[in-house]
Amino acid sequence: MQRAAALCGRNPDNVRLIAVSKYMPEDYIRQAMLAGQHCFGENTIQEAQSKQALIDDPANEWHFIGHLQSNKAKFIPGNFDWLHTLDSLKLAKKLSTAAVSTSALRVLLQVNISGDPDKSGLPATGLFQFVDDLLGAGFIGLDLRGLMTIGRRDATPTRRRSDFSALYELGQQCAARFGAEHFCEYSMGMSADFEDAIAEGATMIRVGSAIFGPRPSARP
Repeated sequence: MQRAAALCGRNPDNVRLIAVSKYMPEDYIRQAMLAGQHCFGENTIQEAQSKQALIDDPANEWHFIGHLQSNKAKFIPGNFDWLHTLDSLKLAKKLSTAAVSTSALRVLLQVNISGDPDKSGLPATGLFQFVDDLLGAGFIGLDLRGLMTIGRRDATPTRRRSDFSALYELGQQCAARFGAEHFCEYSMGMSADFEDAIAEGATMIRVGSAIFGPRPSARP
């Protein structure tokens, strides 16, 4: 991260490392904590809650980074500090209802910047209208902070850089249109491409296997 930031003239302190701990045992998370890591990303409610019950550290910051069905929205506020995958007004409304008795949930809008049919997320062409509708709805308990995307699995490095650059530019346009306070974070880049993401403006990178090693297929 430091090398990637230095190569593009950025301050590495402006890039947050989200250690993706899904499917990884609690001991691995504890070892990461001993090394100074306190931001963790999970993508299933049940697994995350079981880990949180065993690892009670107020310094930890939990990020939900998986696709979220609206019927699971009630489990996010109060259990997670960030949601990276908001992509519908229905989900936003349910999150807001659940967040009434908790501190504000910081949210990112997931954008399918590459148009990959295998990826979730809002289409780039509809983002302005979605943000207009979201902010106009006045949902309480939600703190809109930026954008998130997942790169194409089979993309070339040049295509990945182009997609990351496009997301950053889209976020800058949103900041000018809706307010910079709502679009100051860019969650993009994983183990194989985080350096490209940093070069294109990522403020959060989601890294799992490069930290914890190969991930098992799933936990029971």
